[in-house]
Amino acid sequence: MVKRSYEEFRKQRLEENKKRMEDLNLTKLAHSLKPASASPKPSPMKPPRTPRRNTELLPLRRSTRIVNNPAPVYKEVAVEFLDRHRRVYYKRRDLSNRVYASDEARANAIDRAEELQSGLEEGFPSFVKPMLQSHTTGGFWLGLPVPFCRKNLPKRDETVCLVDEDGEEYNTVYLARKNGLSGGWMGFALAHKLVDGDALVFQLVKRTQFKVVV
Repeated sequence: MVKRSYEEFRKQRLEENKKRMEDLNLTKLAHSLKPASASPKPSPMKPPRTPRRNTELLPLRRSTRIVNNPAPVYKEVAVEFLDRHRRVYYKRRDLSNRVYASDEARANAIDRAEELQSGLEEGFPSFVKPMLQSHTTGGFWLGLPVPFCRKNLPKRDETVCLVDEDGEEYNTVYLARKNGLSGGWMGFALAHKLVDGDALVFQLVKRTQFKVVV
């Protein structure tokens, strides 16, 4: 037996493998799977940058209606209130001098007011209202007894006149939904120097008029 060299044996194996691949059509299949080009695609070239043009600063477009008007000046200016003669100003009270009534003084004022109420003419509904800080130095809001309001006062907001012992009249705003006096009550309270602990007798002498005794 003639021994073949390694090189002859290798060539024979290559030929056999090549023939076997041709029989199976593997050569054409391998070529079809290869990319069309092994080299990477070149990146697209960016277009050259054009230098900016020297632009001039142009004035903003303005409406033809205001183009000839002077530019506005934004600064704080004093506001002049109109119709000052129609408004009534009261000097702010010094709340550091508030009067705080003791329980004894408050009860004494209520007793005297109820005694006065009992001597009023019959046929005119009345009630006693003790004063608190909110009535005389705070928000100047006077809430009235709800049952009295529902029975005797208008069902909508109206002007209610308060007449003191000297016959002076003070118009106030009665708020029906809140059952109390708002605008105008402050003027009455300051004019009569009401303080915490005072007691007032309200007697309804007309539909929207009270006679008030301090």
